[in-house]
Amino acid sequence: MPNVLSFFRLALVPVFLWLIVVGEDGFALLVLVVSSITDFLDGYLARRLHQVSRLGQLLDPAADRLYIFAALVGLAWREVIPWWLVAIIVARDVMLAVLGVILANHGFGPLPVHHLGKVATFCLFWAIPLLMLGEAFASLAPVSLPVGWAFALWGAFLYWWAGVVYIVETARVIRLPADDSARRSDTLDQEEVDGA
Repeated sequence: MPNVLSFFRLALVPVFLWLIVVGEDGFALLVLVVSSITDFLDGYLARRLHQVSRLGQLLDPAADRLYIFAALVGLAWREVIPWWLVAIIVARDVMLAVLGVILANHGFGPLPVHHLGKVATFCLFWAIPLLMLGEAFASLAPVSLPVGWAFALWGAFLYWWAGVVYIVETARVIRLPADDSARRSDTLDQEEVDGA
């Protein structure tokens, strides 16, 4: 059941993107709310029913990133936000993927989540609906747009700050001796970068 909810969230991503592109920000926000509720239910049910799975652990962060990416592309398409902001955020995720390949080639799993990455993702998750609110409801724009932009810029900055931390940590980890199995095992057992 939890994974079904995750797939449902993923299925809503193209709907969410289409609504943003055509300017239906109110309905897009509704989809975002539904997605957030299913995300909460997914995690709650997985823990409650003891159905936490590797697939679920991969689907949740994938859905989160796809919603952020869809919102950024949709808003940039309408020239609500600049394309350079999209490029900054996407480039950081590409960099993380490269780091993941480097770690895998040295026999390591993903790095643990850093609190900067979590705060950055939190900021971006708040920026998107605030910017959309400003576009959907003109009366809210004087407040929601400046606050949304503050969250977006701060989130982008923290996103890359966390990225630098991951680069430094990757460089440290891959220098570990190949026979240092205890330390290698500790790294593999840590939580994967799902909210980074």
